[in-house]
Amino acid sequence: MTTESAAPVAQKVPSREELVERANSLRAQLWEAAPEVDRERRLKTANFEAIRDAGLIQLFVPKRLGGFDADMRTFLDVTIALGRGCASSAWVTGVLNTGNWWAASYSEQAQDEVWSTNPFATTAGVLAPTSAVEVVEGGVKLNGKWGYASGSNHCDWASVCYPSVVPGGRDMNLALVPMKDLTVEDTWFIAGMRGTGSNTLVARDVFVPEHRLRSATGLLNGDNVAAGPDASHRVSLAGLAPLSLAGAQLGQAQAALDYVIEKAPKRSITTTTYSAQSESVGFQIDLAEASAMIAAAVKTTQDAADQLDDYAAKGEHPPEVVRTGLRVGMAQAMRQTFHAVDLLMSAHGSSAFAEVNPLQRIWRDAGVASRHAAFNIRVSQELAGKSLLDQNPTAVSFLV
Repeated sequence: MTTESAAPVAQKVPSREELVERANSLRAQLWEAAPEVDRERRLKTANFEAIRDAGLIQLFVPKRLGGFDADMRTFLDVTIALGRGCASSAWVTGVLNTGNWWAASYSEQAQDEVWSTNPFATTAGVLAPTSAVEVVEGGVKLNGKWGYASGSNHCDWASVCYPSVVPGGRDMNLALVPMKDLTVEDTWFIAGMRGTGSNTLVARDVFVPEHRLRSATGLLNGDNVAAGPDASHRVSLAGLAPLSLAGAQLGQAQAALDYVIEKAPKRSITTTTYSAQSESVGFQIDLAEASAMIAAAVKTTQDAADQLDDYAAKGEHPPEVVRTGLRVGMAQAMRQTFHAVDLLMSAHGSSAFAEVNPLQRIWRDAGVASRHAAFNIRVSQELAGKSLLDQNPTAVSFLV
């Protein structure tokens, strides 16, 4: 948990370049700690605090409460930079910024509770209605569990989803809950992205007042376009959700490419006359293919971020066909990114799978991260196809 500080004061909002440079300055520290993060299944406290103190989790805190109103391209570039050091650290940064974006969509009273005394407060979030709810005077009472709550080890608040209170209703809602009212079950025992702390949040008869409730369905439908406190809060949630998880994967793929290039002149190819991998045409082709795949994935995701920013600047919710197109494009980019990492593993050789080799950690992380529900390639393709055919994609998924 973060500690409380004085009320926020007006500050100069850093530029994209400055924020990315702050992220880049942490790369060596994150890279060095990454094996321990993987082993201990949580970020090192010192590293999380370094990310927090650099302002890299204030990107979407409302400006009136000390935040930066960063655009989506800045968000992506910051998480890519962090991902080159540690994918789990970049993932948590992406998720907690998104959680703060959700928190900024609640009432001003709720926003003040989160940040008025602590501009560094962080919020996790789970967009799946896995709970029971009872309407009571002044709010609701929650009981339930929410799995895969990334950042659960480092958040002050959580935004959790609950189903419609109307029998048979399909609407979903969000409740903003202080972490002190929840418990965390340590359930995240996974092959990769082990440091994300994607554990299970548990609520037992938790009362949430009305001012800390809002419609998740309304947010997905774009009601934030008119009501968002800053430009960054007028972005499509369906676009923000996958974007928040993409940078970690792109950054770690770039790190894998850098590592393989660095080692190539020093490694031979067994059973051949090549004393250095870098002399082999086959290796050169693998390297070029992986590099092109990563560059294309970065470009696709940056274009998605720019498109989300363009619609937000115009005060428009992207049309459904655009939203589904962005989702399938990012899903394809993440699939491509994992294939590039897998190719780099083969190019580097079987020692890539040694526990002391960082490539095996990156490969495991990429394998898990690329299979997140937001990047389910078949679902994303179906949503985009239905939209192109003027059918209803929300019959398949609410993340549209």
